[in-house]
Amino acid sequence: MNDKLRNILKAANKETEVFKTSDGSEVLMMSFGGRVLGLFAPGSDENFYWTNTALDSEESAIAAIGDGQFLHTGGDRTWMSPEIDFFMPEFPNRDVYIQPRPLDPGNYKFVREDGKTKMVNELTLTVSRTKKNVDLRITKWLGDAPNPLRYQRGFDLSGIEYAGYTQYATLEMLSDPNESTVGLWNLVQMPFGGDLIIPTYGKSEAKIYFGDIKDKVTSKDGLIVFKMDLQGEHKIGVRATATAGRVGYLYDTGKDGKWAVIIRNFIVNPSGEYIDVPWQDIEEFGYSTQACNVNSALGQFNELEYHIPAIGKGTGRCKCDDQAQVWAFRGSKEKMLSVVKTLLSSVY
Repeated sequence: MNDKLRNILKAANKETEVFKTSDGSEVLMMSFGGRVLGLFAPGSDENFYWTNTALDSEESAIAAIGDGQFLHTGGDRTWMSPEIDFFMPEFPNRDVYIQPRPLDPGNYKFVREDGKTKMVNELTLTVSRTKKNVDLRITKWLGDAPNPLRYQRGFDLSGIEYAGYTQYATLEMLSDPNESTVGLWNLVQMPFGGDLIIPTYGKSEAKIYFGDIKDKVTSKDGLIVFKMDLQGEHKIGVRATATAGRVGYLYDTGKDGKWAVIIRNFIVNPSGEYIDVPWQDIEEFGYSTQACNVNSALGQFNELEYHIPAIGKGTGRCKCDDQAQVWAFRGSKEKMLSVVKTLLSSVY
């Protein structure tokens, strides 16, 4: 990783830390928004994640992320669900959509604890449907995620760049847990134009949350594929009962004939309370996995999203802990297809 992006953020008065794994992967953490903004293979300065073009220079970064301003900076971020309660303050009117500033960019602080650098945000959010406030604490930190293919017999790793990390996240409810129900919602923002690959148990159909997706989503026994190259904004969801806890994204880097695969490996508990719902059907619960195609005024990127079972009212819990891996690979298209067929689906 070179220091260009980090220096730009420093000029914009945004604090960063670099986490280096035991295998040499470098992960750029940013307290602004509590994000993992960059993921780099050993010896490489090419970010696997999408970052906003406003971060390409000091001048544009300073203008775009002034005090308290929201910006889709990119990378790996944590939001809160249900979306209709925290991002639509006038729900059921869906015309007003606002990222709550206490959540994003929030007030994350780097905290050194137990030999780790943690990002901690204490916040208060208002639940739109009840108008009640909920006090929360989000804590995030990173650990190693060695290449999952390192012991795979017969798999040729030559010519493949790898980077990975484990993200640990804790959500605590600091106010009365019997008044509100909330859940963690993690998203990775990736370069535009790739295929989202969702392994499933059996054949399952994706739920269209919004947008005109037409023939861009295909479903077969054990697999859903979303070709994410549409104009506008489009979103799908897949139920926890169907998802296997692993989602990948295959894309052409546009550089030197190389392709890349980003895979998120996470825990799915179909018995858990997955409370994020389609905007048009607020009683349809149970979706663990989502994906959003964005090619609009917000930018040009795609999102791989997963939810964590909720805490609070009706759950008997006021705290949850999550851990999930990101595995990222780069190499020839042939090698990347081998990664997909080994770690995601042999029928892709």
